[in-house]
Amino acid sequence: MTRSHFRRRELLAAGALLAASAGFPLAARAQSGTVKFILPNATGSGVDAITRAAAPALGKALNASVVVENQPGAGGVLGLQTLARSAPDGNTLSVVSNNVVIFPSVLKSLPFDMPGDFTPIAVVGATPMVLVANPAKVSAANARDFFAQLKANPGALNFGSGGNGTILHLATELVMDAAGTKARHIPYKGVGPMVTDLLSGQIDFATAALPSVQQHIKSGALRAIGTLAPQRTPAAPEIATFAEQGLANFSVEAWFAVIGPKGMSAASVKKAHDAVVAAFNDPAVKETMAKQGNTINISSPEQAQAAFRSELQKYAALVKKVGLEPQ
Repeated sequence: MTRSHFRRRELLAAGALLAASAGFPLAARAQSGTVKFILPNATGSGVDAITRAAAPALGKALNASVVVENQPGAGGVLGLQTLARSAPDGNTLSVVSNNVVIFPSVLKSLPFDMPGDFTPIAVVGATPMVLVANPAKVSAANARDFFAQLKANPGALNFGSGGNGTILHLATELVMDAAGTKARHIPYKGVGPMVTDLLSGQIDFATAALPSVQQHIKSGALRAIGTLAPQRTPAAPEIATFAEQGLANFSVEAWFAVIGPKGMSAASVKKAHDAVVAAFNDPAVKETMAKQGNTINISSPEQAQAAFRSELQKYAALVKKVGLEPQ
């Protein structure tokens, strides 16, 4: 074999090895890097389900690898603190619930300013909340009987939440305030542990985002008492709203949004916003959002900024209404 033939075979072999080992990484190598989504929520929460469903499409739209990292400590404060301290280069973002605009009213001190230490990029949509009960602990199958059971046994039943002052805590307090009933609150360090204890009967009932308990309602492990939305959700049309079960005009919304650290450039905000729009218009993501019952209505960054400020005032009034003391 001549030297030129040997050299040609050597190059072909090297090319084949490169192609075989880099088929997928070639695409990855063309990506711009990694974008981390810090979630101030535990696995099993509604926000977690939404983010993980959208992550592949977000990665495609951002031309980057997307990493989802749950940091649920202190009801979500720790994850938000990490985000606030991150570089404003568009590589660290978060999907949050309206917990973030409730915290300033229920916590005596925060290691950040909301929304001053963040960049609201888009309010993405809303997810339905449902009050569910353990059938072995709560005999009621509808709101009327549920409220009757609470009134007949004052202080005997308890309810869980993903943490003090979270939207799930406040939503349950608002239901009971509207119905003139009371129950003992047991806060958890996330939705996942709360649902686990609800299934085992350690707690009696709770309000949760529909995606986080949907399978348990279908299996009969949990019983849905009512949704907190103004209308029934197409994802679970069999569950009546509290509004149609006697709490006239009652509605509590759980929305979710994408935010980044303070100081993001206009270009970084636009890139992130464009990626959110593209990802949540992806057919597969749209199908999953519909199955989860989520309503997608993406705001502009300017609308998101205004919404955060108005929602801070709204929830401050609601917290005062139900008498939650800052902790």
